[in-house]
Amino acid sequence: MTTDTARPLTLGTRYASEFPELGVPWKAAEATGPRLLVLNDALVDELGLDADYLRGEEGVRVLTGNHVPDGATPVAQAYAGHQFGGYSPRLGDGRALLMGELSDGRDLHLKGSGRTPFARGGDGLAAVGPMLREYVISEAMHALGVPTTRSLAVVATGNTVHRESPLPGAVLARVAASHLRVGTFQFARSVDDDELLRRLADHAIARHHPHAADAENPYLELFASVLRDQAELVARWMLLGFIHGVMNTDNTTISGETIDYGPCAFMDEFDPATVFSSIDTGGRYAYANQPPVLQWNLARFAETLVPLVDPDQDEAVRLLTEMLGTFPEHYQRAWTAGMRAKIGLSDEVGDTEATDLIDELSRLLSATRADYTGFFRALGAAADGDDQPVRELVGALAEGWLTTWRARRPDRGSMDRVNPIYIPRNHLVEEALDAATAGDMGPLSELLVVVTDPYTRRAGYERYERPAPPEAAPHVTYCGT
Repeated sequence: MTTDTARPLTLGTRYASEFPELGVPWKAAEATGPRLLVLNDALVDELGLDADYLRGEEGVRVLTGNHVPDGATPVAQAYAGHQFGGYSPRLGDGRALLMGELSDGRDLHLKGSGRTPFARGGDGLAAVGPMLREYVISEAMHALGVPTTRSLAVVATGNTVHRESPLPGAVLARVAASHLRVGTFQFARSVDDDELLRRLADHAIARHHPHAADAENPYLELFASVLRDQAELVARWMLLGFIHGVMNTDNTTISGETIDYGPCAFMDEFDPATVFSSIDTGGRYAYANQPPVLQWNLARFAETLVPLVDPDQDEAVRLLTEMLGTFPEHYQRAWTAGMRAKIGLSDEVGDTEATDLIDELSRLLSATRADYTGFFRALGAAADGDDQPVRELVGALAEGWLTTWRARRPDRGSMDRVNPIYIPRNHLVEEALDAATAGDMGPLSELLVVVTDPYTRRAGYERYERPAPPEAAPHVTYCGT
């Protein structure tokens, strides 16, 4: 029931109306006993929504897809994609629905809302743990300054989800600039309809890269804009030690936001070969492989744009290949700028000196396998003359590097603004998810306090700064399906 003062959600149908070829109108599975587990009050305020309405009976049913606002047209989106390098021509939202667009143009999207025509044999459902994982990690990423989809709410459905064991079901409601992916373009190109492809590209330009409309070659500029945004995005991941875990082309957004927090995690000890995903047995999406994989994904995007960039296919391929070749430069620039900030170097330190310091530091961290997040916070103390925290992490190997670095007069204040104290430590995330699955939301609430304000140290939260104990089993993540 809604009250006289409640403000129900109003959702647009722009995508559903403009691209009937790229979606199937669909209804969510019935949630037998919906119960709100967590609502993102800060995001609710940002979006100008009514928190009381969303907490009410009808609002919770909207967040599960069981109540459709007047005029809305939920659709399961169609897309293709390369998954672990293998092409699948028909993926799509197998357990998700685009409910529509919010008043600011962002998508409201549900995950775990039941089987759709794209389910490919799956049940279309999600369990409480994986949906809360996406909530925690995406909100932590937002607090860390990383472009990302946002989590609006997680609702327990009252349904049972069968995985290795029966689990309580849940739906995640998330918000994104859009859910356009490289895989969306791959699907449009695969149906051999250049007019559909052009309409999709024009939609992406208008929605995410409007400056491209005035370019001499708007579709080449669309590609260049996505490339730049994705290069900066993956650099931010690398600077934080974040590993996405499933960098398929259907998880590469046109907006430049991080999407789909399945088998993702943050490194504790530094190791470029780190993999957390249970299914990434070959290490395709290992930490160090993320930049080249992103460039590979962008090559697949470029392939879809060939008919639009130039009527001469050879010329289109040449232009797109040339632009693709600029990815390493864009990535390296973003990575270097970020690392300069992490180690507190001013603009007075030359590029060559900075690069030498960064490269030597990477070798030092690889050799010692130090705690990645903890090291950079300890380095802030070293900038003020206290070397002990750094020495505890890397030992005597740091002697020469610290001397050279300190001579460049690093600024601790700037370092502390970019090096977080708290990240979603894997063992603490699992602890919170296990408790939540068993019905205790306390540990999750406490974890959210620190990861959504990661640069402010809190007394009594010391355990959230520390990596997993040495005796802990290796961390493994799963996709949740």
